[in-house]
Amino acid sequence: MVENMETAVLLFDEELKLKAINPAAENLLQASFRKLLGHDQDHVFQHNRECADILTTTLKENRPITEREIHLKLITGNTITIDFAATPLNRAQEVSEIIVEITQVDRLLRLARDSHLQEQYEATRQILKGIAHEIKNPLGGLRGAAQLLDMELEDETLKEYTNVIIMEADRLSNLVDRMVGPNKPLNLQPVNIHACLEHVRTLMKAEFPEMVNIETNYDPSLPEIVGDQDALTQVILNISRNAVHAMLDAHEASTGMPNTLRFSTRAVGRFTIGSIVHRQVLQLDIEDNGPGIPEKLQASVFYPLITGKPEGTGLGLSIVQSIINQHDGLVEFASQSGKTVFSIFLPLVK
Repeated sequence: MVENMETAVLLFDEELKLKAINPAAENLLQASFRKLLGHDQDHVFQHNRECADILTTTLKENRPITEREIHLKLITGNTITIDFAATPLNRAQEVSEIIVEITQVDRLLRLARDSHLQEQYEATRQILKGIAHEIKNPLGGLRGAAQLLDMELEDETLKEYTNVIIMEADRLSNLVDRMVGPNKPLNLQPVNIHACLEHVRTLMKAEFPEMVNIETNYDPSLPEIVGDQDALTQVILNISRNAVHAMLDAHEASTGMPNTLRFSTRAVGRFTIGSIVHRQVLQLDIEDNGPGIPEKLQASVFYPLITGKPEGTGLGLSIVQSIINQHDGLVEFASQSGKTVFSIFLPLVK
């Protein structure tokens, strides 16, 4: 039964040396039974002092200890989030063995975070719809009054002022529409995501000649997805432009570090978006080597009118999230200095 459990289980003796480990633990630690057997807790958890200390305390105090959301660094260098439970097994009132259960909780934490973000997005969208309605009604009246006044005026100099009112009313109306996001239905059809990426790559080369190096790592076996090609192209373009502008701003005074934008695609199995577990999804990563998103903006980066650029509108990533949500997909990011990755997940099998 233990051999077939999805929970990682390890058994240590009274000297805190590993006696047994199930296949789930081997997969989680990315190390084989033969490599770990007989080694103490410092070797088994050589990249995580906290786990080793929990075992030492469990042995010393003869009591079960559970720690949640520990960041466990693996041999490969990757870090995962786990719940770690150590339970002493007693013989003659002394600890004879300690059983350890490790549960990876990255997926559960991500699901909770994504659900929270989706709720925030829907609430924000409803608020914006209400604000848009309240703004566009008086704007329409203002524009209409300016048009009537323009027809009554004979002095062309005065008409310049009414034209300014009309143009600014139109500009504000367009801004409000962009804040709310795309509201037209998607033109769903089979889409080759690599065609979208190559189109954006051509646009970026034309817009920023010799300023950015664009690398690609595509999975050619990926099938077509059902989506709106123009909308998905807009998503890739918005993220790419943000990345290039950030790199150019950061590297202007640098020592010549090349600006690199990287597009990559692959298939991911058993991936949950919202409450739906998809058998397979497409993962599209857009990575740059810019300065990263400021920490104070990371929690609100998909909100409209949030931007770190003085001349920016803060609508690009809001539009990205709206379009991806319309495709029943998910967009998330990880950012630090020197590396920012936006990951888009789209269902491959409906």
